[in-house]
Amino acid sequence: MKIVLATRNAGKIAELRRILSGFDIVGLEEFPSIGEVAETGVTFEENALLKAHAVAKGSGLPAVADDSGLCVDVLNGMPGVFSARWSGRHGDDGANLDLLLAQLSDVPADRLTAYFTCAAALALPSGKSRVVEGVLPGRLVTTPRGSNGFGYDPIFVPDGDVRTTAEMSPDEKDAISHRGRAFRALAPVVRELLAS
Repeated sequence: MKIVLATRNAGKIAELRRILSGFDIVGLEEFPSIGEVAETGVTFEENALLKAHAVAKGSGLPAVADDSGLCVDVLNGMPGVFSARWSGRHGDDGANLDLLLAQLSDVPADRLTAYFTCAAALALPSGKSRVVEGVLPGRLVTTPRGSNGFGYDPIFVPDGDVRTTAEMSPDEKDAISHRGRAFRALAPVVRELLAS
């Protein structure tokens, strides 16, 4: 059974292929007529479902999509769904990181708890869908460290570790990441829904 991952990101496609072995995972590059889906939801779940339903409808195949971000406790869970555009420009990792660090400059280190979260959704062309979530709890540091990863990885230290996720190898990060946890939780859901 072919499943469309609602992304053109080759790394995400390769990761999902490893997790959902036995399924034929393809990305949006096989469906050039499907454009970018606007993330207009106010929750990670809503955005993941928006993308999954649009891609399932546009491709006529089961579709998987995700939405993820960083939630900082002292900021009431922000940047949250706005993580990729926290500074006002979508995908400007440096500006997003600088703005967040400026906003946290007076916060004591023991109050810098945060977590990464990822909602992963499966939608079928029939309209049926399911969503699962993966969470990685941790804390923030105020001096970026490491060159692996992207986004907020250089300031995020997972619980039980002393390294930022940007100081971990890709395999180490994949084993514990919010996205990896969500996709691993989605694997049995995919098998269940496609079997029914």
